[in-house]
Amino acid sequence: MTIKSFFLGAMMAAASFTTQAAPQLIDQVVAVVDDDIIMASELDARMQLLRQQSAGQAMPDNATLRDQVLERMILESIQLQMADRGGIRITDAQLNDALGRIAAQNNMNLAQFRQTMEAEGVSFAQARDQIANEMRISRVQRFQVGERIQITDQDVDYFLASELGKMASAAEYNLGHILIAVPSDASPGDLQKAAKKADDIVARLRNGDDFRKMAMAESSGRTALNGGELGWRKEAQLPGIFAPVVPALKVGGVSDPIKSPSGYHIVKLLEKRGGNTQMVTQTKTRHILIRTNELRDDAAAEALINDLYQRVQAGGDFTALAKEFSDDPGSGASGGDLGWVNPGDMVPEFDSTMADTAAGGISAPFRSQFGWHILQVEERRETDIGAENQRNQVRNLLYSRRFEEELPIWLRKVRSEAYVDIKERP
Repeated sequence: MTIKSFFLGAMMAAASFTTQAAPQLIDQVVAVVDDDIIMASELDARMQLLRQQSAGQAMPDNATLRDQVLERMILESIQLQMADRGGIRITDAQLNDALGRIAAQNNMNLAQFRQTMEAEGVSFAQARDQIANEMRISRVQRFQVGERIQITDQDVDYFLASELGKMASAAEYNLGHILIAVPSDASPGDLQKAAKKADDIVARLRNGDDFRKMAMAESSGRTALNGGELGWRKEAQLPGIFAPVVPALKVGGVSDPIKSPSGYHIVKLLEKRGGNTQMVTQTKTRHILIRTNELRDDAAAEALINDLYQRVQAGGDFTALAKEFSDDPGSGASGGDLGWVNPGDMVPEFDSTMADTAAGGISAPFRSQFGWHILQVEERRETDIGAENQRNQVRNLLYSRRFEEELPIWLRKVRSEAYVDIKERP
């Protein structure tokens, strides 16, 4: 039998079988949403994924779960179509960054995260598509809902003046504690001996001795075996004998011995957060950025930044060179001036190089995700940004609250305006 006659026979047999066998349903449309459709296979896959993610948790019955998941997919479809019309796209780099952050939150790198998902039976490609869709939906919501929300300075003032605002914005202190105990029937000699021991410990701590080791070796407090760490306390939650002392300490500071009926207490301010005081070292800096482009590859960009560095080292004017050569559209026209920069404001490579460059100095060329840089540190200053940060935190809190209130209203509106045809269940 020739190959041709074999395939002809197979086709005729298949046709004969098709005409005789009962038709089988492979897939079907479960909902029409404007210009989109949702297939039964997509709904089943989403339900299966949800069950895998909720393993061990109570789940509704199958029909209820189906209706809930289908309604969620309808709302997603409406918003994704809005994203399509608005030209909202997620690049591979943005998606990889998001996946990397999710992996890091689970103490994994991206490869480990992928292996774990696939070991649990979750398709990484499917999860990747779902996360990309969630990112697009988030942008639609931010544009459609977020831009309507305005938080005024008066809103912030009202919140800070409220009891809730005072509690939320109060400073918190992470404290270390050492107790030099004295018995209830201590003699004057016992008290004098304990006081001297406490003074000696304070002196040693202020000279750089390790607080944790000292607490474990010398403290009679209940947290001694944990290195004396008391944990985070709001100012209103501080023990009465500590309340006058702790707010006056700087981070890393050690108190004088504090006397109480139980003995002598020593506290160290390990960390502080919240409140309206936060001192940071700001750096006034300039930079020159050289990017790659259609006419300049990475080797050429590196050669140019090295040439500019040599010219500056030979006495060339940094500001003039930045105006002429820098590819940073924001700072180039002003001679590379970035103003006063807080730690963490810049990408890590820039931030670390800036921190390592002395005031008045110029860094060697270095590379970041934006291209090749050299930077000049003009001066540094200690600045209190606590009040500004506090107001920004309150503004973000009020925005999030308002967003959570407005989002369901907007979703109901777009759902009611969309054409949705849900097919009967088979």
